[in-house]
Amino acid sequence: MTSRRPRDLEAERATLRAAADRLLAGTPLRSASGKLTASELLRESGLRRDVAYGDHKDLVEEFQARVKAQNATPAAMQELADKYGEVKERLAAVTKNLASEQAVSAALRRIVVELDLELMRTREELEQSGNVTRIPAPRRRMGRA
Repeated sequence: MTSRRPRDLEAERATLRAAADRLLAGTPLRSASGKLTASELLRESGLRRDVAYGDHKDLVEEFQARVKAQNATPAAMQELADKYGEVKERLAAVTKNLASEQAVSAALRRIVVELDLELMRTREELEQSGNVTRIPAPRRRMGRA
């Protein structure tokens, strides 16, 4: 035999109201998307669907009416959406700039390799010709500066 503890309807109502206020303010705790839907209200409140629609349907309908009155987008969520758009544009510009810099870097690496090969070839030709005598580099004196 299982014992059920009695439900606190007022606490459930307070939970639903607090969840609705958080969603409408754009500061959800449990909802990942923050969308203003009845499903997100239930997710935010932590109540089961049968509990909310069975005993507190009036609060769910009140939330839906408040959403319609607010044009379905909380101000905080609109600010986040605007910032997201700006960041997305900046990311696209930085990505384009990075691709350009990578192309320049690749070209410079090819030039360096070609110049290194040319230098090695020239050194080999000089060594083979025998006309050029290498002068040793001057030694540095240790101690005084």
